[in-house]
Amino acid sequence: MSQNGVKIELNPDKEYVAEIRRKLKDNSGYCPCSLIKNKDTKCMCKEFVEMDEGMCHCGLYIKTKVYGG
Repeated sequence: MSQNGVKIELNPDKEYVAEIRRKLKDNSGYCPCSLIKNKDTKCMCKEFVEMDEGMCHCGLYIKTKVYGG
């Protein structure tokens, strides 16, 4: 049976991750890259959740497709 899905990982740059997390905390959990604060920009933002694969806008998370066998 084949199983497909997605894998979400943190950016491998630990210093960058720490900086973005500080900014998220200072911004009440909203994406620090967005001027708009609403449910769509709350981390994990709607844009990232809906994408098939790639990096979120602020670069904190990376989503990749996983193909199982």
